[in-house]
Amino acid sequence: MPIDRSIIIPAHNEAACLPDLLSELQMVLDQLPGESEILVVDDGSTDETPSILEHWAVREPRLRWFRMNGNFGQSAAFDAGFRAARGAVLVTLDADGQNPPSEIPRLLAALDGCDMVCGWRYGRRDHWTKHLASKFANTLRRWVLEDGIHDTGCSLKAFRREAVARIKLFHGLHRFLPALVQMEGFEVHEIRVAHRARHGGQSHYGILNRMLGPLIDLLAVRWMKRRSRKWRATEARTLTTSPVEAQPAEQEVS
Repeated sequence: MPIDRSIIIPAHNEAACLPDLLSELQMVLDQLPGESEILVVDDGSTDETPSILEHWAVREPRLRWFRMNGNFGQSAAFDAGFRAARGAVLVTLDADGQNPPSEIPRLLAALDGCDMVCGWRYGRRDHWTKHLASKFANTLRRWVLEDGIHDTGCSLKAFRREAVARIKLFHGLHRFLPALVQMEGFEVHEIRVAHRARHGGQSHYGILNRMLGPLIDLLAVRWMKRRSRKWRATEARTLTTSPVEAQPAEQEVS
């Protein structure tokens, strides 16, 4: 049976948050038309995350979960989810519960008319230091890449499958998905989405891990953008003397 949408959730040591998140997600997907699947990618968790996912997979047939052979980071987990997903539309969100699943229908509606929709968190419920670091990083990225997106740190995003089909997510590049999608010639929009405080577990992000590495990645994506070319090739066929065969026939690939 065709799958309409795949919900992709990277998880690393999120045992305290996953049960509530999956319960919420169940209720949201039950209200949506068509078929959905839930893909949770366990990025080498050392807590009870695998046990929770094993338990949930028995009671929720839409859930598929994958165990990475180590802790490779969010980019690798998203990449694994993209490759395993069967849906025509892909939706991503964090496992910590700060992205409300109730916002998914709004993202899907906004996808009508573009190829990718990014969530833009308003009323953020994070510590001021994390908020300040995120604001600085987003401002710098928007200035360097000119992608027009205010908040790439929000994992709540929706994509048409073809928009990410050719993207290779090297380590750390999940932060630049809007720019990477734009480089492939697709249109990206953003909408404001709600944000909640983390109610369990521990954040994996801080100021230090948002400085040197992401800055190097930003410069790499800037180089990729400057070197990319939006080309189109039109197949040319030699005309013959046959009236039928001489009809114009063109095929474009890009």
